[in-house]
Amino acid sequence: MRSIFWFRRDLRLADNPALLAAIDAGDELVPVFILDPSLIGKSGSKRLAYLGQSLRALDESLGNKLHVMVGDQVEVLKDLMKRYDASEVHISEEFEPYGLARDARVEASGIKLIRTGSPYAVSPGRVRKPSDNTPYKVYTPFYRAWLVHGWRGPVAAPKNIKAVTPQVGDRNFPDWPLPEGVSLTPAGERAAHARWKKFKDGALANYDEERNNAGVDGTSKLSAHLKWGEIHPRTLLAELNQTKAHDVFRKEIAWREFYADVLHNNPHTESDYYAPRFKEMRYEEPGKAFTAWCEGKTGYPFVDAAMRQLVQEGWMHNRTRMVVASFLVKDLHLEWQLGADFFMEHLVDFDVASNAHGWQWTAGCGTDASPYYRVFNPIEQGKRFDVEGKYIRKYVPELAHLSDSEIHEPWNYLDGYLHNYPERIVDHAVERLESLARLQEIKEDKPLPPEN
Repeated sequence: MRSIFWFRRDLRLADNPALLAAIDAGDELVPVFILDPSLIGKSGSKRLAYLGQSLRALDESLGNKLHVMVGDQVEVLKDLMKRYDASEVHISEEFEPYGLARDARVEASGIKLIRTGSPYAVSPGRVRKPSDNTPYKVYTPFYRAWLVHGWRGPVAAPKNIKAVTPQVGDRNFPDWPLPEGVSLTPAGERAAHARWKKFKDGALANYDEERNNAGVDGTSKLSAHLKWGEIHPRTLLAELNQTKAHDVFRKEIAWREFYADVLHNNPHTESDYYAPRFKEMRYEEPGKAFTAWCEGKTGYPFVDAAMRQLVQEGWMHNRTRMVVASFLVKDLHLEWQLGADFFMEHLVDFDVASNAHGWQWTAGCGTDASPYYRVFNPIEQGKRFDVEGKYIRKYVPELAHLSDSEIHEPWNYLDGYLHNYPERIVDHAVERLESLARLQEIKEDKPLPPEN
């Protein structure tokens, strides 16, 4: 008897209940990853290069027996089931709109999918209000209920996997090159656990204090590993204690699960407004200002450093993700979807729920949103979270000659533009007032809130 295990967002062996179920269901396992042409077309070159590396790492851990197929999932799975005489396909359940539709289509074709576990500690849809059994719309009560619900402990990797040897034509590993000038973090399950150990033994102890400082290695940098399921959040949660730093990190994991829950219950918000009234706000058409934002040439050092980090590394510090998002929506008056799409193109850790609702949080139009009138000051944010200018110097070398106090406002110094750093494309103080005026237009006779 053979069973198929269809890898998707779970490219690991450890803490993978669905894989264990597939192994238990048959004498031999057919492990497969299906390259979806439609998703490949929507993925940026950096994310594809990372995926290629992750698949190679997974294949190595499987004794070079991973089937990598290209094509329609229904056709690929039916072909494998016929050739290997397998009766069922095991998966880890997914909940985002595309994954749900894909799996429904596979089942409609007559293929039996056995679901075990998910990419989350608590699957979307399980945490609901006890009063009326409706989903939570605000993070803090969701977090409390999420803790009460709890999760199972991680399970060990299988000791022995009897995987079938792939036939000719079953090992279509992609050769996606890394774009020139781009450096990515190592991919794969082993790299994920190594990064977790480094973070746990080091920066985690001060996570509550250092996580916002862009110039230091104070975050876990596990987002890409979590996105591809190279490590499961249960593995992380199991090793956290009750100190403040650990609790703040636990809350960050819960944010990821909250956004997954919100998207699951509101699938249209992948690309549409959670708060519909913000559709009526006046927005600008993307033009030169949007291009400058994409290229990290806005003239605001903290913003530009972040955008250049994204393009060079396929990752951006969480604090600066909020700063650049606020700048796009509230300084340039562009719709959040433009920025979300740019992130989708460049982020290795792109997660549809976290991306859509992270953007909407900053744009003030999402669930549990930061009020629209909270406008991030790109200068003060840099002074506060890159005090010594290390982050800016790393990604904006045109300003490396400036002192710590000068680097955040190069326009105030004679040699600020010595190395051709671009001048500011907008005046933040002016555009902040403009954004508040546009907000006032869609409010119903409500007074403008005082400046923060």
